[in-house]
Amino acid sequence: MISVANLSLRYGKRVLFDEVNIKFTPGNCYGVIGANGAGKSTFLKILSGEIDPTTGQVIITPGERLSVLSQNHFAFDEFQVLQTVMMGNKKLWDIMQQKDAIYAKADFSDADGVKAAELEHLFAEMNGWNFESDAANMLSDLGVKEESHYKLVKELSGKEKVRVLLAQAILGNPDILLLDEPTNDLDVETISWLENFLANFENTVIVVSHDRHFLDTVCTHIADIDFNKISLYTGNYTFWYESSQLALRQRSDQNKKLEDKRKELQEFVERFSANASKSKQATSRKKLLEKLVIDEIKPSTRKYPGIIFKADRDCGDQILSVEHLSKHSADGTPYFTDINFTLVKGDKVAFLSKEHIAVTSLFEILTEEIKPDSGSFNWGSTITRSYLPNENSKYFTQDLNLIDWLRQFSKDKDETYIRGFLGKMLFSGEETLKKSNVLSGGEKVRCMVSRMMLTNANCLILDEPTNHLDLESITAFNNALKDWKHIALFTSHDHEFVQTVANRIIELTPNGIIDKRMTYDEYISDPAIKALREKMYASKLAKVK
Repeated sequence: MISVANLSLRYGKRVLFDEVNIKFTPGNCYGVIGANGAGKSTFLKILSGEIDPTTGQVIITPGERLSVLSQNHFAFDEFQVLQTVMMGNKKLWDIMQQKDAIYAKADFSDADGVKAAELEHLFAEMNGWNFESDAANMLSDLGVKEESHYKLVKELSGKEKVRVLLAQAILGNPDILLLDEPTNDLDVETISWLENFLANFENTVIVVSHDRHFLDTVCTHIADIDFNKISLYTGNYTFWYESSQLALRQRSDQNKKLEDKRKELQEFVERFSANASKSKQATSRKKLLEKLVIDEIKPSTRKYPGIIFKADRDCGDQILSVEHLSKHSADGTPYFTDINFTLVKGDKVAFLSKEHIAVTSLFEILTEEIKPDSGSFNWGSTITRSYLPNENSKYFTQDLNLIDWLRQFSKDKDETYIRGFLGKMLFSGEETLKKSNVLSGGEKVRCMVSRMMLTNANCLILDEPTNHLDLESITAFNNALKDWKHIALFTSHDHEFVQTVANRIIELTPNGIIDKRMTYDEYISDPAIKALREKMYASKLAKVK
């Protein structure tokens, strides 16, 4: 078990945590949530001992091993991959190093023999003889091929490094596992493996993630950071969100009787508990929800942006036709070649690719920011487009306050009108006078969404729209796209976003496209599509000279 007692953290006048008391017990997975800047990653660093609190203490049950997913992707560059994973179990790794050092001595003494025997006993007790093979199996399970196990970590790609560090964290069944954004840079297969691993993990897991599907799959509890405190709630993220929204609606309904409110909450818990059978942690979560006291459900104090897209006109029959389109990198590597597709009314298409730059390049072609190498495309005459790029820095170079920044994209220059759109994205009062060239990543995205809402376009093109956003903004964005009745072209690593929005999947490969009218979950679980994907990526086309 790990707990914190009377924990506070202050930086000058800024208070991040104030007298926090909380316990994390074995057999549970805790999802730590909170607005950007609330201190989620900082809290994990306090638990791991990387940051000392101003007051209070972290208490770990004596003898328990704590393991942390490293965020420093360069810390182990000079070590072999297999060694790096084994270092995750520090005690066993140290025993192994001491043992090898003794056996390597030229003047091996009787005392060395006694010490070696003690170390051998400890080594065997800790299942040391399977240490290396367990590490190798873990790497293979995470998609790091055997030929890479003896390379130096610095020889791996960024995505492979993430897998190595993840294997390091979870090797050897740690008693307490701390994971900060573990799904970043992982493909859907690796995330699925991790979800299954954590769902069957019997010790304590504390995780920070913006991936709602991941939180829903693995979490038994939500630890919500708000107002410098941490409140613990039973259930996964969706249960926390829906129950807090229900409680918020009830609080605003002054005429509803207390008895009716309790009945509505009870029915909600029972319904959600029944649906828990769909989860990999169904049994444990269902038992937790059945024990839930209705009074524990409280309205969230979190603010959600008002993302509302409206179209000035409906789409006609001609939406978009793409014919024989190709694009290559500067060195001739194909992003996509000779692709053809046609959009129809109501299409909300998720574009996938193992190389994200392929999708970005397609979107930039369709928005006429760059030219294709060959082929053509044609938008219907009724289509108006609004584009949310993944890289938006070129929009924020001027020294303008947010009102003047947004005004430059609006036909209506009235300040009250402009403030209305900024207010929807939680910029109000003095915040609207912030300079646009000093905004954080999340603030820039919210400004870009305000700009999109001004256009009243009927076709939205979105390149990783959830990047840099907190869970509240992601949820609001997701809800807006679910209700959108017109055209959307988008790419996202957010599983829940893709699953709940897309009605069509188009995957770009170097050898053409896979185009299926189905949900994301259907697409990734279909064995025939999996085989087709492997075939499309296996035979790489020659570079263009």
